[in-house]
Amino acid sequence: MNESLPTRRLVRRLLFVVVGMFGFGFLLVPIYDVMCQAFGINGKTAGAYTGSQSADEARAVRVQFLATNAAGMQWQFGPLADQLSVHPGASQEIRFVAYNPTDKPMTAQAIPSVSPSRAAAYFHKTECFCFTQQVLQPGERIEMPVRFIVDRGLPADVHHLTLAYTLFDITSRQPPVAVNAASAPAKESLQ
Repeated sequence: MNESLPTRRLVRRLLFVVVGMFGFGFLLVPIYDVMCQAFGINGKTAGAYTGSQSADEARAVRVQFLATNAAGMQWQFGPLADQLSVHPGASQEIRFVAYNPTDKPMTAQAIPSVSPSRAAAYFHKTECFCFTQQVLQPGERIEMPVRFIVDRGLPADVHHLTLAYTLFDITSRQPPVAVNAASAPAKESLQ
């Protein structure tokens, strides 16, 4: 009977730990969102914007562009300009370049992020290569436009935004279709 008391305590403690871990698993998403908001990271952008606004010529906001490759992504990827000065409400365009230096077709997906995160709701993309997967043949290079509007409602104390993309190789999940030269879309190839 003496051995069963320590065993019961151990079982209760282990059960408590299991319930605690299960509860913590449910809290991870809200904790992550709070941490991202507190530290101003991982500003999620919405889908395509279809509204229109007039430009606020009295105000200028600097938009910086960053591009990184996820681990294992071999493409060369980056913006044609590092930053733009924009007037809130005015439609803008920036182009990103992707080049596949490998000897095989690859499929990629770009994931955007805007910082500071509280400004993400005021950054509207009207066209973006991140809305679709990109397939490049070996040696192929393309320019991909991003058209956007910085909302006039952007808080007055925000003077600088950063739009960052991370490019992921998703070839194993979404194999590219071989492109026939006669039916290939007009994309540039580097020779």
